[in-house]
Amino acid sequence: NNVPSPGLPKVQSNFVTMKTPESVLKKQATQKKIADARAAAEKEASAKAEADLKKFADNAAKYEAEYEAAEKAAVDNRRKAKVDGGFFVPAEPKLALVIRIRGTIGVSPKAKKVMQLFRLRQLHNATFVKLNEATVRMLRLIEPYVTYGYPTRATVQKLIWKRGFGKINKQRIPIADNSVIQDGLGKFGIECAADLVHEIYSVGPNFKQANNFLWPFKLSNPTGGFSTKTKMLHFMEGGEAGARGEEINKLVKRMI
Repeated sequence: NNVPSPGLPKVQSNFVTMKTPESVLKKQATQKKIADARAAAEKEASAKAEADLKKFADNAAKYEAEYEAAEKAAVDNRRKAKVDGGFFVPAEPKLALVIRIRGTIGVSPKAKKVMQLFRLRQLHNATFVKLNEATVRMLRLIEPYVTYGYPTRATVQKLIWKRGFGKINKQRIPIADNSVIQDGLGKFGIECAADLVHEIYSVGPNFKQANNFLWPFKLSNPTGGFSTKTKMLHFMEGGEAGARGEEINKLVKRMI
């Protein structure tokens, strides 16, 4: 019985649509703009990551080909010299790895200054040094307190991969991915670990910037330790200090 009573007034129902407040509209527009910008940035970052990955892989393959060609040339030269009845003399090493093996007690002021220049401020610190007449003289001055030699490419790689820290805004940042290298050395064309290893190992034109970017390596005490009886002696006398040539690679393997 929906028929209204004849004596009651007729009620009209008018529905009014509420208008969305201006502040809500502005907030929605801002949120949409932020979301669009974030999506565009993520897409761009993803595309850049893919391009960088391909570029880094190509660089690594190129450097690997260079290393193999250099090794093959050295083997061919040695064989040719043997056939001719002579000797093949390889080029002088351009890179040295210096490791501090003694503390600060009894260090002369001049030797202490040289170790500061080489950034060897703590026990078992290690740094790369470009070999020239001046640095060789400096190394001889601090021989009782350090040991040094000529690292292989594998040693350079292991140090950077396992103990590598970069200097970003004077802070010690672990080299966990290539973005750290890009931030610190991208302007010099060094953008990935393969670039950094190649620049250090080949002592390239940007060696100084690459080496300064690397924080001094903090190595552990070698497996088995140093002998207290022979630690003060030169390596050629059966000790640990001074130049040890290619044998530095065996020591680094025990200290990583």
